[in-house]
Amino acid sequence: MTYSRIKTGVFHARPNRFIALVEVEGEEVVCHVKNTGRCKELLVPGCTVVLEVADNPHRKTPYDVIAVYKGERLINMDSQAPNQVAEEYLQQRFPEAHLRREVRYGDSRLDFRMEQNGESWLIEVKGCTLEVDNVGYFPDAPTDRGVKHLQHLTKAVQEGYRAAVLFIIQMEGVAAIRPNDGTHPAFGEALRGAKKAGVEVWAVDCRVTPDTLSHRNAVPVEL
Repeated sequence: MTYSRIKTGVFHARPNRFIALVEVEGEEVVCHVKNTGRCKELLVPGCTVVLEVADNPHRKTPYDVIAVYKGERLINMDSQAPNQVAEEYLQQRFPEAHLRREVRYGDSRLDFRMEQNGESWLIEVKGCTLEVDNVGYFPDAPTDRGVKHLQHLTKAVQEGYRAAVLFIIQMEGVAAIRPNDGTHPAFGEALRGAKKAGVEVWAVDCRVTPDTLSHRNAVPVEL
């Protein structure tokens, strides 16, 4: 996926989860943050962030924060991006498959339904922005919704579907990804239970540039 009209700025503060104060060309500007997660290890005062100019010139926040430099590593933090990258990845991995986005299952919406070789798949996508010692972790905050999705995938397998959870790691070169048991042990338990029940667990890292995000290589999932 590609972004247009990119600028860089210096992050100052995040008054709430929706906005950030960023210095752009010498002026402090209120920007929209395209990720409602905590991202405390990313949005550190003084760090360099990548901004996309908003399509609507009359919007109160003229920029969206889409990526941040953590040292030399550029990490995409746009929470809408993983599904688009996932679609590109699935189309490349399963070129004959038919994909449909945002499908209802039970009382939830899952990200994709895929028809492949006579089999129906349900696939849920999770974007990973948290990295510690070159390992990705998900989630970065408790996610009851994420646990519920895993429970639905487990039930789907029991009903005869194929199912998978796909982690899109929004950075390049991590050695592995693990469930963040220290932050939300219930998610790790649900992920291990889903894998045991037959849900496939996939992960890919991404090549990140200031104006692009694209899937790269499969990454080991350590449960």
